[in-house]
Amino acid sequence: MFRPKLFTLIKNRPEEFTPRRVLKDIGAGAVVAFIAMPLSIALAIASGVTPEIGLATAVIAGFLISFFGGSRVQIGGPTAAFVIIILGITAEYGHDGLIAATAMAGIILIIMGFLKLGSVIQYIPYPVTTGFTSGIAVVLFSTQVNDFLGLNLTNMPSEFFDKWLVYFQNLNHIDLPTVFIGMLALAIIMFWPKKLKAIPGTLAAIIITTLVVKFFHLDIETIYSRFGEIGHSFPKPHLPNLTWDMIQKLLRPAFVIAVLAGIESLLSAVVADGMIGKRHRSNTELIAQGIANTVSAAFGGLPATGAIARTTANIENGGRTPIAGIMHAVCILIMMLLFMPYISLVPMATLAAILFTVAYRMSEWRSFVFLFKAPLSDILVLLTTFLLTVMKDLVIAIEVGMILAAILFIKRMVNVYNIARLTDDDLVNEFEEDDDLDKKTIAQHVRVYEINGPFFFGAANMFLETLENIADCKVLILRMRSVPAMDATAFHALNKIYLRCKKDNITLILSEVPNQPYKTLRKYNFVFEIGKENVLRSFNAALKKAAKTAKEKQASEETK
Repeated sequence: MFRPKLFTLIKNRPEEFTPRRVLKDIGAGAVVAFIAMPLSIALAIASGVTPEIGLATAVIAGFLISFFGGSRVQIGGPTAAFVIIILGITAEYGHDGLIAATAMAGIILIIMGFLKLGSVIQYIPYPVTTGFTSGIAVVLFSTQVNDFLGLNLTNMPSEFFDKWLVYFQNLNHIDLPTVFIGMLALAIIMFWPKKLKAIPGTLAAIIITTLVVKFFHLDIETIYSRFGEIGHSFPKPHLPNLTWDMIQKLLRPAFVIAVLAGIESLLSAVVADGMIGKRHRSNTELIAQGIANTVSAAFGGLPATGAIARTTANIENGGRTPIAGIMHAVCILIMMLLFMPYISLVPMATLAAILFTVAYRMSEWRSFVFLFKAPLSDILVLLTTFLLTVMKDLVIAIEVGMILAAILFIKRMVNVYNIARLTDDDLVNEFEEDDDLDKKTIAQHVRVYEINGPFFFGAANMFLETLENIADCKVLILRMRSVPAMDATAFHALNKIYLRCKKDNITLILSEVPNQPYKTLRKYNFVFEIGKENVLRSFNAALKKAAKTAKEKQASEETK
């Protein structure tokens, strides 16, 4: 359950830690640090906290996720997925509430890892993840319009449409120098030469636009004008002031943070596996994410998870062991301690431009559009999750999306399920070439029904309704060869039919019962209840026994 990749590599694969290999990992970590630093600052400000909190999160979580993680190359830190939920928590409960929710999410992640739920998270439906990811991207974009256009609006409404209404009402207050800096930053990020990848486009945009603002004395908003002097020391541990009532209210957002962190980190790890041809340990990864979030919260940090873009950059620059992720955290710490005073000069429009590009990549608009070719039920789940994320709340969006997906899945399974009565014609068609079948007819006073599909609570009523009129037969055969699974409700329905058969002196025979349903019947002692001789592996044997039993019952009745 908890086998950190770094420890097992050192123990079992020491040849991977040659000086040349380690230097390559250190170089990759340094490059990723240059990418992560501006993103961490931008995401912190977008989340309503100061830049040093975002950087501290990247340092603490980035180090711990690589040190304890189940992936060779995972890079952890704050990500855009958490921005809107952080804004909601801080708006209602303040920074102390955010610390508590992050710590609680960390504990939940650790529990999920030890319960081996790493693989379960992968079963969240694709329309749900695409819906809330695209919704987060739209909301993230909308939060940055104010800074990009230089509107300098305060006390912005939290609702999506109200926010955009305020934007349109204030378009006459657009600040052209601010828009110019924002557009310049976007252009640098988009067209920065790939051969200069040692200096990422986002970092280049920050450096160039900051210098332009400084030397041309442009009067636009910067981090300093927004937050004042930024400290260059590392944040100290902080214990939040909490009440039991607040903890109870924070359980739902904490659970959403944990689920989001789990989904994003495992998705990132799967993408990384495909790029390097290795396999991650999902449960170890969840535990590492939990440790990272718990410790990050202790220092007042943000929620963190594995970041796909940073992990991909790590691989592309030669990172192959957790040393790269550890070095990335160390480099951010060094830059934080040395250059924090200069970070306060960065224009807010530049950070908005960086987050515009993050929102674009996060939107997955191609996947979103492609899903409109899916069945109508999937489109419904996608749009419901997306719209609730944008207009209401991410917590509600995930809950409703999952419930709706589950309901529609049950409906599909019910549609797949059917129970049909077999006739002589069915036997002739099926066993046309079967010489082992003694006769291709169903004996008199014998009824045969075949169940197809999973036999579960959604199909139980259909089963009972189909077998409502069975009083005119002496033997009932249920052919179950196409029943992959049976649940408790289905067994209850089967038992009701058996009790009715017993009352009406009808013999119940089960034919070709697969392993899972058979184990279920044995646990309920049902096999012994109806008699092992009435649970047959062969349909031919079931037909023979049914014919013999029906004949004996008929003779007995005639004798009476």
